[in-house]
Amino acid sequence: MYKMNGRAILYIACSLDGFIAGENEDLSFLDSVEKQGEDYGYSAFMKSIDTVIMGKTTYDWIMRNAPEYQHEDKETYIVTHQKQPVSSHINESRLKYFSGDLAALVEKLKSDGRHLFVEGGSQIILQLMERKLIDEYYIAIIPVLLGNGTPLFKPGFPMQRLKLIDIKEYNTGLVHLHYQHKKE
Repeated sequence: MYKMNGRAILYIACSLDGFIAGENEDLSFLDSVEKQGEDYGYSAFMKSIDTVIMGKTTYDWIMRNAPEYQHEDKETYIVTHQKQPVSSHINESRLKYFSGDLAALVEKLKSDGRHLFVEGGSQIILQLMERKLIDEYYIAIIPVLLGNGTPLFKPGFPMQRLKLIDIKEYNTGLVHLHYQHKKE
């Protein structure tokens, strides 16, 4: 029986000038498109995902600012150089701290048919782009110019050719772009 490869998918929001956070990890710019009952396709996307990959800084920000960990039903890899204790309110069997070769991990998970949500941050994104391991990009453009902060794409990766799959516009001004990595 033929087994389909999984996919690594970046699903992220950024300002129009390409920042995923303002100075001092400020994400308040995201509030400008908050609308009751609108999740911009996030719930549907999450139903297609079984594994989450994020850096320790992103994980720490979520744990400080979110009322609860939203991916408790997904296997989650926290990429870090340190072993960290897991909070008691999180399903510890689904949360793994990882400090090895990130590219090898992603290649293995994809070959196992896993669909990966690359949640961030920018250093994780860069490492995966260096090896051309991100298969799809869902980028929500927030209608704000920050002028400074954490860039979505850090320099240093090889050119990536993408194919536009879809564009969705919302009355909040948010534009959602969906690209697929072109096979070379």
